[in-house]
Amino acid sequence: VHSYPHHDRCKKPVIFRATPQWFCSVESFKDQAIRAIENVQWYPAWGSDRMVSMIRERADWCISRQRRWGLPIPVFYCKDCGKPVSTPASIEKISKLFDEFGSNVWFEKDAMELAPEGLTCPHCGGKTFDKEKDTLACWFDSGSTHFASLMHRTPELWPADVYLEGADQYRGWFQSSLLTSVVYKGCAPYKNVCTHGWVVDGQGRTMHKSLGNGIAPSEITDQYGADILRLWVASSDYHSDIRISKEILGQLSDAYKKIRNTARYILGNLSNGKGFNPDTDCVADDDLTELDRWALMRLDQLIDKVNAGYDSFDFHIVFHAIHNFCVVDMSSFYLDIIKDRLYCEAEDSVLRRAAQTAMYRVLSGLARLIAPILSFTAEEIWSYLPHAAADQAESVFLNDMPEKSCLTFTEDFARKWSRIYELRLVANKALEEKRNEKLIGKSLEAKLTVACRFDEDYTMLSGMQEALRDICIVSDLHVIKDESLSTDTPFAVTVEKAVGDKCERCWAYSETVGTVPEHPALCARCAGVVK
Repeated sequence: VHSYPHHDRCKKPVIFRATPQWFCSVESFKDQAIRAIENVQWYPAWGSDRMVSMIRERADWCISRQRRWGLPIPVFYCKDCGKPVSTPASIEKISKLFDEFGSNVWFEKDAMELAPEGLTCPHCGGKTFDKEKDTLACWFDSGSTHFASLMHRTPELWPADVYLEGADQYRGWFQSSLLTSVVYKGCAPYKNVCTHGWVVDGQGRTMHKSLGNGIAPSEITDQYGADILRLWVASSDYHSDIRISKEILGQLSDAYKKIRNTARYILGNLSNGKGFNPDTDCVADDDLTELDRWALMRLDQLIDKVNAGYDSFDFHIVFHAIHNFCVVDMSSFYLDIIKDRLYCEAEDSVLRRAAQTAMYRVLSGLARLIAPILSFTAEEIWSYLPHAAADQAESVFLNDMPEKSCLTFTEDFARKWSRIYELRLVANKALEEKRNEKLIGKSLEAKLTVACRFDEDYTMLSGMQEALRDICIVSDLHVIKDESLSTDTPFAVTVEKAVGDKCERCWAYSETVGTVPEHPALCARCAGVVK
């Protein structure tokens, strides 16, 4: 009678019995195994210390099991002295039989049919044998897969790039693979080891059939599509336990739509009108506006961050970086600002083509960056994207990951656009307040006065008032110096009603509306474009 252990399924006490076992002495090569661990990259990093401590504490490895199934231990027993017999000749014959008939041949044939001709016991000279009835521990089986799957068939791929399994495998597959490989080859069978946690429900409970809280992957793919399931995995810090629920999937579905809608908007503006041909319509880098250069700078920064995330298996970093790029950098800033250029400039004008060039480069890069995670979405985007002759148009997966642009971005440039971004946030807040006061409706009904506290800001912004007008999406904007502002308030924005009449084409208010007789309802810019 004992209090433990109990069988995990029937919940009844387990009975122990003493029986001879086969052991592998880890003590004889544990120092070599610990040295091999140092040459492996572990994700997370604590995996290295965990494996070292487990190897240090281990003396023997029991590699036999008393089961009626499994891979047999290829050892004979002399009927005369009872001692085990295993020779290179016996191993070679059994290996050939297994290769021809499968491992079940050990159970199907008599010991004397399995033994090589002329086998004698090295202990007593006996010539009749029984066979071992124990099977190999499944951990020895799984620990040998690096030989069976790589070294045996594709030795050029050994050692494996990465082993991926749960945190319990430090005493299981990760360790058994290491031990067999160190004895066999003197080094680890893997370059990287990546550990994941378990899937739990929305309340953090482990999923069990008995609890009825499991979710089948097909339920998710049927309702949301496979990419949402992939995105759920990629958005999680999977080194710890991962929660899943309908609420979590709903939030991810919203995030997915942000990425997808960014791609849809760009595709719509590359295919409308005469369309966009990357080989003939892309403008030179010198013809890009500063805003276009900023978008490409942010793409370069995204490429660096995403590549670092993929290299370190930190897929949640990849997802959040791409999501923020689409929502913050593109939708809320760049794509919002360039609408006037896309819709109101002449179709083949340099300004419009510059915006399309930047958008094309952004989406071409973005489709490839999301492809390992949102595979179906990336393929769909790629099928609609106009392609340069150098692209493999058939599939996004036939193309390399994007390279960074050849543009040079100085610290001064980055700092300048960081200030402009900050100014736009202040302007948007001021515009929203006046919109609530019913002074204005759309932002194009407004004229802004931007007061700068610091000389550096005033010098920088006063030289680009026209560009700032477009960036803030207003009809007029002026920059002034105001040293009375507190040091905590670098900018102050005043909102007034714009002067002039509304252009029916671009909706901006201007005193040039009606100055072109043929088009009395248009501003001078729009009249010139239409003409």
